[in-house]
Order: sequence, then structure tokens, then C-alpha cells
Amino acid sequence: MSNAVTTFGNSKLPAIASMGAALRKNVANIAPSGFIILKFDKTGSWVFGANADEVEDGSFWAVNPYSFCHGLIAWGDGQPVGEMMVSMSDEVPEKGPLPAGADDKGWQYQVGLALKCMTGQDAGTEVRYTTTSVGGKRAVQTLGLAIAEQIDTDQANPVAVVILESDSYKHSSYGKVYVPEFQIAKFTGLDTPAAAVVATPPPVEDVKATRRRRG
Repeated sequence: MSNAVTTFGNSKLPAIASMGAALRKNVANIAPSGFIILKFDKTGSWVFGANADEVEDGSFWAVNPYSFCHGLIAWGDGQPVGEMMVSMSDEVPEKGPLPAGADDKGWQYQVGLALKCMTGQDAGTEVRYTTTSVGGKRAVQTLGLAIAEQIDTDQANPVAVVILESDSYKHSSYGKVYVPEFQIAKFTGLDTPAAAVVATPPPVEDVKATRRRRG
């Protein structure tokens, strides 16, 4: 297993400069398959994998800047029955016929990205996060635009290293609603060794206190 940030599982990578333009163009409208699935649950916790393991508090996750994607997903009986995802630089696929078993919500717009854990007990784990929720899409949008701005000023360090956090608000009908947050701790390069990412303190002064893990 490589210990470099650059090892995200991508074989053909576009220029950093053009990636920034693509993020700006498409992320406002708001990964590859085979990754472990990362989810943000209704209690405000980040979990991943078949056993819904909780993300370790304060762990650093490197965001693959080439992995931003969008597309369509259809659900049926609580499970995805069809999914069409493309790079943010491409147009959203045509909806077409619904797969068998799809529910009455039909095709839903979805965005996603891939991350790699850099610290703690989950170091080296690569996950895929996708979402159709308003809060989730807003979090992906905010992160994508921040990366695009970073690329404008420093193309050598396009990788956002984030802490997976949450926020909440009070909804008039549903009560307390949790929303995901990608809190950027630092930016680093694609070829930065993982050890260097861990060793360098975050330059961000206002990093939130991490959540207490539930026992």
C-alpha cells in the first residue's frame, strides 16, 4: 500500500488548473465505484462500511480532488436499484427509463466524492460519499468551491485534508436536523507522504472540537 496522498486509485488525471475550472462550473449544480461507502446518518454521525463503523474523532481525511462526481440514482425498497454517475466535468446523464423496482421518487440528483483516511485507526481506508440531501449537496458544493479557490492560488497543494464534522438546525416540522460538514484543516500536495500530512499541524486556527464518540 502506498503511503503517498496521490494514491487515490485514479489512473488518468487531468491538469490541476482545468480541474479548478470544472469544479466551479459544475459543483454549483449540485466516484468511482468499488469504494467502501461513507454515510452521514440522521444522528449526525459519520459511519462507513457494512458494519456502520463510526469515523474516529479528529481523524484526517484527504479529499481526492479528481473524484467529484454527479449524476442520478433511483431507489427501491430502501436500496439503490440504479445509478449513473459521471465526473463533474461532464453533463448529468439523461434520465431514461426507471429501473425495475424503483420507488415513486424516480431518478434523484446525486453528488459525490472520494476520501482517504490519513490518521488513526482507519488510516489507509478509502471511502466514497454520495448524497441526494440538500445539506449534503451544500457541503459538497462548499468543499468543491474551496478547493477551486485553493487551486487558483496554489496549484501545488490541491488536496483538502478535512475533519468530518456535523452541524444542526431546527426544522419546523422535523425538529433537530443534522447536516454534514467537511472542515478543512489544511491543504497538501498529491505527492505528499502520509507521514508528512500527519506531522504538519493544521494551519487553521478555528478547528472545532471533535465530537465525543458514542460508547
